[in-house]
Amino acid sequence: FRKILTEICYLQILQNVQIKRTPLRQWLLRRAQTTEGGHASVRMASIPNAASDRVLGRWLVGCSGLVLGAVVLGGVTRLTESGLSMVDWHLVKEMKPPRTEAEWEDEFSKYKQFPEFKIMNHDMTLREFKFIFYMEWGHRMWGRLVGLAYILPTVYFWKRGYFSRSMKPRVLGLCGFVVFQGLLGWYMVKSGLEEKTESYDIPRVSQYRLAAHLGSALLLYCSSLWMGLTLMLPANKIPDSRNLLQLRRFAKVTGGLVFLTALSGAFVAGLDAGLVYNSFPKMGERWIPDDLLAFSPAIKNVFENPTTVQFDHRILGIGSLTAITGLYLFSRRVHLPRRAKIAIGCLTAMAYTQVVLGISTLLLYVPTSLAATHQSGSVALLTFAIWVLAELRKVVK
Repeated sequence: FRKILTEICYLQILQNVQIKRTPLRQWLLRRAQTTEGGHASVRMASIPNAASDRVLGRWLVGCSGLVLGAVVLGGVTRLTESGLSMVDWHLVKEMKPPRTEAEWEDEFSKYKQFPEFKIMNHDMTLREFKFIFYMEWGHRMWGRLVGLAYILPTVYFWKRGYFSRSMKPRVLGLCGFVVFQGLLGWYMVKSGLEEKTESYDIPRVSQYRLAAHLGSALLLYCSSLWMGLTLMLPANKIPDSRNLLQLRRFAKVTGGLVFLTALSGAFVAGLDAGLVYNSFPKMGERWIPDDLLAFSPAIKNVFENPTTVQFDHRILGIGSLTAITGLYLFSRRVHLPRRAKIAIGCLTAMAYTQVVLGISTLLLYVPTSLAATHQSGSVALLTFAIWVLAELRKVVK
């Protein structure tokens, strides 16, 4: 600002004494106009408006895409049983994988000290170890990329004044959640590295911690996607009616059911419950299996009995499909904009696709590629549910 005022004073002096239009004066005029214009554009960019909202919306949707990639990669890491290959955690040091043969041997010797190698992989070769190591390493590096994608632009946009007062705490919450998610991931891995002398079961991470890790990732994904879509997409000005209010409530309940179904998939994965009853629609020869309540107390079956976990996942999946079908049929009674109709149509189509994927995964004894596709489908279904909610949101007056 001091430089701008100085140049303006020079121009005023030149005008007052009526100096002829010399090259120097022309240069001063151009410089003052350019500087004033540049600072004006900075001032305008620092005020939240429709253009800055679109920029922030694209950024948040892009971040949600990275979170989606982390969820998919994490699922593949779990399905290939690679998650316990890295037995320690360092924020910076582990970013560089082993390069020399000696470094690989050292890393492999660390892995040999833990239960997974002793019980399951005692005949594993160094070449096989490299594959599972790179799977887990790639997942961790992707997580760091997600963190940078949230934190660095937040600092930039904050300094430029892009965030409104109400948005600042929400963005800080997202950044804090990313850090929490990384720490929760290591807390989950630690549960699979512990020696369990009282159990002869195969080493695996705690299904509770796995569900917490996946659930927090899905919450981060949903929050980022919701904020991004509401910033990018103008709210539809739909006339309020009784049917519309009911449709909004129906969509919220359906979205919650889809989220709960996706979260229950973490317990299925954590307990390998997809390998218990590989038949459909019955579980074996029965609609309700005999060992549904085999554990005591009964509540323990919901989270620790593979049979009950698979049964619950089936019920939630069928319930989600029924709710989405009902939402689609009910939406036909409401006059909706074209974009909202497309969102509901995509949600319905994805729901039926996801059920087919789930049944196929079960009947084919959980092949890795199909199981990974099924898990990705759950996030795609959640994506369409968030889109529907964004299209049906109420216009703020």
